[in-house]
Amino acid sequence: MIEEKVKKALADIRPQLQADGGDIEFVSVAEGGKVFVRLTGACGSCPMATMTLKMGVEAHLKKTVPEVTEVIQA
Repeated sequence: MIEEKVKKALADIRPQLQADGGDIEFVSVAEGGKVFVRLTGACGSCPMATMTLKMGVEAHLKKTVPEVTEVIQA
């Protein structure tokens, strides 16, 4: 159930990442609400990737899927 919510939330923000030449892939959800994702394309090698992951992706997921506690780059 949480996995489907996370995938939907990622689909919502994917266009913003793609507009900058990047993308995001869902990897898995672990116990405790930890979500593992992979930033690809321009986002994979961008020096701002950590900020994008935490301030953008993690903030959005926590807001839309309350079960999410952390987003981690896989």
